[in-house]
Amino acid sequence: MDNNLFEFAESCLHSATIDEKLTLTHQAWRCLENGELNLDRHRPIAPITQVKFPEKPQWLAPRFVPNRKLTAPGGVAAFFHAIAHIEFVAIYLAWDIIYRFRDLPDEFYQDWLRIADEEAQHFELIRTHLQTLGMAYGDLAAHGGLWDLARLTADNLLARLALVPRCMEARGLDVTPGLIAKFEKRGDKTSVALLNRILTDEVGHVERGSYWFKLVCQQQNLEPEMQYRQLLTQYYEGGKPKGPFNREMRIIAGFSNAELDWLEAQSL
Repeated sequence: MDNNLFEFAESCLHSATIDEKLTLTHQAWRCLENGELNLDRHRPIAPITQVKFPEKPQWLAPRFVPNRKLTAPGGVAAFFHAIAHIEFVAIYLAWDIIYRFRDLPDEFYQDWLRIADEEAQHFELIRTHLQTLGMAYGDLAAHGGLWDLARLTADNLLARLALVPRCMEARGLDVTPGLIAKFEKRGDKTSVALLNRILTDEVGHVERGSYWFKLVCQQQNLEPEMQYRQLLTQYYEGGKPKGPFNREMRIIAGFSNAELDWLEAQSL
C-alpha cells in the first residue's frame, strides 16, 4: 500500500478483521496528519455488495432485536453492546463515503477520514467498557438498519448525506442527552464520560454532513432544504422521522430552523 486513501478504504471495507480495520483507520489518519497521504482517486470501485463484516454479531432486522431496559439484568451491557455496534458500523459508513464517491475536493476526504478515526476511537472505548461489564462485542445480536441505508444510497451522494449524518446520526443528538441524564442519576461516571465524548464528536460529524450536503446541492443547482425534505420522504421508512428533536444541537450541527420546523411537523 502506497499510503493511498482509497486503498486504505478498500482494505477496511473488504476485510472482516476488526483489529486490523481499527489499525488501518488510525494509520491512515496519521498519514494525513503527517502529510503522507496519497489522494490519487484513480482506483477501481467495487460494488457495495462486496463489503465484508465479521461473523459476529449476528445481524437482525431492527424489529427483531430485543429491547432491554437499563434497569433489567444485563441491561447496561446490552445498551453498550448496541452503542458499540452503531460505532462499529459508523467506521464503515465513513470509509464507504470516501471510497464510493470520488469527484469531491480533498477537504471532503480529509473530513471523513477524521470522522472514521473518531468513530474507531469511540468503538475502542466502548468495547473496553463492555469488557468491564462482562461482555464482548459480538455476544449479542445487532441490527443492520444503518448499513441498509448505505446500500440504498450507494449511488447517490446527496441521499447518503441526508440519510446517514443528517438523519440517523443526528438522531443521536436528540436522544443522547437524555441517556446521559439516566446514567448520571445512576451515579455511573464512566458511562457518562463515554456518552459525553461520543455526543461532542457526533455534533461535528453531523455538521460536516450538513456542510457537504449544502455544498453539493449548490453545485447541482438544488435548493438544500427542499432537497432534504424530498430525500427523507423518498428514502426514510414511513417518511416520518422520530421526534422530539434537539433544536439547539441540531442548529449547531448545521440544520436550519425551517428544516427543524418541517421535521417536527412530519413527526406528529
